[in-house]
Amino acid sequence: MIPTLRLLRLSGVWFALGVCAALWPQFMVLWQVFGGGLLLAIIMDAAGVLTSKPLRIERQLPSRLALSIPHEVGLTIHNPNGRAVTVEFYDGLPETVESEQLPWRGTVPGRGFTQVNYIATPMQRGEVVFTGCHTRLESLFGLWQRKAVDPQSSSVKIYPNYEPVVRYTLLTMTNRASEMGIVAKNRVGQSRDFHQLRDYQDGDVLSQVDWKATARRGHLISREYREQRDQTLILMVDSGRRMRTLDGALPQFEHCLNSVLLLSYIALRQGDQVGVMSFGGTNRWLPPVKGQHSMNVILNHLYDYQTTTAPSDFSEAAEQLMARQRRRSLVVLLTNLRTEDSSHLIVPLQLLRRRHLVVVASLREKEMSDRLKAPVINFNDALLNSAGHAYLEERAHFLAKLRDHGVMTLDETAEGLPSALANMYLDIKKRGSL
Repeated sequence: MIPTLRLLRLSGVWFALGVCAALWPQFMVLWQVFGGGLLLAIIMDAAGVLTSKPLRIERQLPSRLALSIPHEVGLTIHNPNGRAVTVEFYDGLPETVESEQLPWRGTVPGRGFTQVNYIATPMQRGEVVFTGCHTRLESLFGLWQRKAVDPQSSSVKIYPNYEPVVRYTLLTMTNRASEMGIVAKNRVGQSRDFHQLRDYQDGDVLSQVDWKATARRGHLISREYREQRDQTLILMVDSGRRMRTLDGALPQFEHCLNSVLLLSYIALRQGDQVGVMSFGGTNRWLPPVKGQHSMNVILNHLYDYQTTTAPSDFSEAAEQLMARQRRRSLVVLLTNLRTEDSSHLIVPLQLLRRRHLVVVASLREKEMSDRLKAPVINFNDALLNSAGHAYLEERAHFLAKLRDHGVMTLDETAEGLPSALANMYLDIKKRGSL
């Protein structure tokens, strides 16, 4: 139990009256009466707050949280006492969750309850625990506050930001996926899986015409193909120290996981299998899973991925994948390439290409592109601009070298990587390259 600011102020008034009584005797009676009344109020107020029943708090947490996405947390404060009470509380937030709406202060009616909602924003993935709520119950006269901690705790998992997946789902429901930059190119006849027969359309190649069906029906009938199913997509995620670089408010690794989620969702919808492998300190493996229901499996596998300070060993990662994945697959390596990688990246990529179709998706720092767009005013700006162009030129030369060795490449910012990866995957499916 702690004194309130009101009690401290009243005590200050009583002290000031005591000073006046020492200088002017006519204030002596006022000082004594005020002191006696204040002491009586202090004792009664303390007894009242000590005998009051503790508040009961119920927390309503979402079943899952997404990184950097604000979520509403609900609290129901029950007051078993016969009088209304003023309470101030602060929820037991984990260190990695932020809220600007706490602490909260308000009144809870007697033998009633108050519903309080606040916005919480997770800043790191993984499983976190909301500990008990810290409350301060104010006495009747507002002279004392009684501190208490509700014993309940709640755990919740913080997942990668799957907003791109949700947005893609909503757009595909209305055939507007192109608004995300994802374009399904129509290359009729390039896939190898037969889908159905349909009437001939202008532009159909002769090899697509089904002559037996044409003879039976008396007009041209074409075969329609669709992307091959039951293929395998393996996502190799670099979790080494290079992925800890901040790109905006989040590390590049978080943007990388967002792309993994979107690409996994699209591949599962296409009827393909999706496996995930991490390397660079966090060495984990999710064998390929299939079916749209498997999206939960991938989410539960990825939610606690963390970067480390270890270097990224591409050779070891390639050897592990070759041992784990025997079937030919589309392997997408997500990392942040450096020009110095040219000496030790080509060999493991050539090893992967013996069995798999390989794509290297590299995250490019948006800050670098923004800096090159800034006006050159002085000599230092000119040096920075020149160094930036040299860096991007070396990067482009390295990517061209990878393409010369038969490796498909992407070099995109965090904002453009999800849609670029999705487009490349759909294009590979249309061509039947796998």
